[in-house]
Amino acid sequence: MNKMRLVEAYPGIIADQLLNNQIDIGLVPVAIIPKLNKSYLITDYCIGTEGEVASVAIFSDVPLEEVKTLLLDYQSRTSINLAKILIKEYWKMNIKLVNAGADYRNEIRGTTAGVVIGDRALEQQKISKYSYDLGAAWKAYTGLPFVFATWVANKTIDNDFIDAFNRANAYGVNHIEEVLESVKYEHYDLRKYYTENLSYQFTDDKKKGLDLFLQKLANIQ
Repeated sequence: MNKMRLVEAYPGIIADQLLNNQIDIGLVPVAIIPKLNKSYLITDYCIGTEGEVASVAIFSDVPLEEVKTLLLDYQSRTSINLAKILIKEYWKMNIKLVNAGADYRNEIRGTTAGVVIGDRALEQQKISKYSYDLGAAWKAYTGLPFVFATWVANKTIDNDFIDAFNRANAYGVNHIEEVLESVKYEHYDLRKYYTENLSYQFTDDKKKGLDLFLQKLANIQ
């Protein structure tokens, strides 16, 4: 697509660039949507889950009801806010929430648990005795899937571009097997992760789940 300049960065950086009008479109954590002056969800695709997501969870050495402190992963605004909502409304717990630093996984011990995301969460599954998947917990609580990230524009985008961009996303989703052939990962079954844990179509139920999350997000901030 010669109408597009691709910028690659961590989700938090992309979110800041979208907020600062440095880019027009970003695949961003959905928790930043309320912070945008204008927001347009422009494709039929997202990064979501219909239940167990595997890569976003609370990990601990003890059962959740015995946890006294929860360390919050510094890399994800959406995941830590999802954890806050579930702790308050679903598990109905009153525990100390702490914004974690870079090496916080070493502090997950005793009655201190941690929200861990991404590759580190897939690795942590083999380390911690207990894990509580936040995608599965959200589904159990609300009956709806969860959307972690979606394509958001901060201005109106030409319909022809949106159509072409949609088709580009569809091509990627339909060629996951080719991606799997090019990557190796010892800690988790990536075929299961990409085809079962993650779900990419931005369905009506996912839109309902996203709307509900944003409503709840407004009440905890």
